[in-house]
Amino acid sequence: MLSLLGHPRSACDGVSRRELLRAGGAGLLGLSLPKLLAAEEKAPAPVGGRARSVIFVLLFGGPSQLETFDLKPEASEKIRGPFRPTPSRTSGLAICEHLPRLAAISDKFCVVRTMTHNYNDHSGGGHYIQTGRRWHVPIGGGFNATPQDWPSIGSVVEHVAQHSTGGGERDLPSYAVVPNRLGRIEQEGQYLRPGEYAGWLGRAYNPLTTTVDKRDAKDNPYWRDCTDAELTFEIEGLAPQLSLDRTLARVSLLAQFDAARRELDGRRQREYGRFRERALALVSSEPTRRALDIKREEPRLRDRYGRHLLGQSCLMARRLVEAGARFVTVHYDAVDGYSWDSHLHSDDVKNHLLPTFDQALSALLADLDQRGLLAETLVVALGEMGRTPQATDRWGRGHWSTLFPAVLAGGGVCGGTTYGRSDKDAAYPLDHPVSPEDLAATLYYALGIDPELRLPDAQGRPVQIVEGGRALCELFS
Repeated sequence: MLSLLGHPRSACDGVSRRELLRAGGAGLLGLSLPKLLAAEEKAPAPVGGRARSVIFVLLFGGPSQLETFDLKPEASEKIRGPFRPTPSRTSGLAICEHLPRLAAISDKFCVVRTMTHNYNDHSGGGHYIQTGRRWHVPIGGGFNATPQDWPSIGSVVEHVAQHSTGGGERDLPSYAVVPNRLGRIEQEGQYLRPGEYAGWLGRAYNPLTTTVDKRDAKDNPYWRDCTDAELTFEIEGLAPQLSLDRTLARVSLLAQFDAARRELDGRRQREYGRFRERALALVSSEPTRRALDIKREEPRLRDRYGRHLLGQSCLMARRLVEAGARFVTVHYDAVDGYSWDSHLHSDDVKNHLLPTFDQALSALLADLDQRGLLAETLVVALGEMGRTPQATDRWGRGHWSTLFPAVLAGGGVCGGTTYGRSDKDAAYPLDHPVSPEDLAATLYYALGIDPELRLPDAQGRPVQIVEGGRALCELFS
């Protein structure tokens, strides 16, 4: 079931709308939210850009470049792997035979074949890719997010949005994460993988985050053919049957408690009451409730995306950007926590990972295009690393952050193109290496946000959001 993750949230369209996605949740009406909402009182002028929104599909674990978008059919058998290229609409693109739907619409996207960095670790790589900043934790030194982390690109977008509205009401947050926070399923939810949070920028700019609780991961680890009973949007902290009427009834109980508190601090409580009223307005927002109700979609369209976790999450991302969200991260972190970290199991890559990714991403691009949204929505899909050119005996591959691909589409990106070339073994860039800093600068550029923008850190000092990155303006028409 899909429900909201209980991170404390604050601010304008950031927290409230996020909480509003709780669509009537009692937890939204707790003492913390009104205080957080007060943060939206400050707001500078808006920043415009060609792309209105970004959908960021993170293929956590690191897909192999040699099994996706940079096949080397002329390489030795031990390197080229078991898969072969399939014809596409892009000259010179060697795309995997198990990505036939994407190959058929490759004229809609650009493949950057030379993503590269030297943080060869999942947590640190995930932080690097989602923030454009190297993680402060040394390789092997930890798994979890910290308050000292750099803010994600989505959190910066959230900050800019909150401070460009003049405190005006909006129905949705600017930044959302679906279907889970990264690492939630691993080790019974032990990890809070870094990269998607606001870090030192402040929890007010954390994403709205949904959660999916697996039903039977052993028999259906990738949620193939899941039913609505298995994939349901639910309010965090509430029983599935709790209605908005019951939520509002609980408000009257809170009102009795508030009356006593007002006697202690009249002015403070008057402010609290004002923000709580706004929270109530958000929680009962019909546009938000509609956006989260995936069952409103035509069954045939849901089938086209795929009745699996990634497919329905990509569909939800489209619904969110259509409703006004500016940055939506979709994690392909399979419900067993294994995902694309394919050291051994090539059958998983062939039978599950590639087909579900192929179906979901191709459907997302086609759906956005048909709705006239692709021109203003930048879609990015990549892992935090690639895989070693040399394969294992069981056709898995190790970690390899030195080279991996990224797919970019929409938002003015020139489709049917490639950027950068790798060497004969898909081990190193031959030209045009692209760093996480370059990727972050490119996303900010597409959204009309100056990569040299400075935001206040925890000590109030102005810090540039990207350093050393170059926006790849040549990718855009």
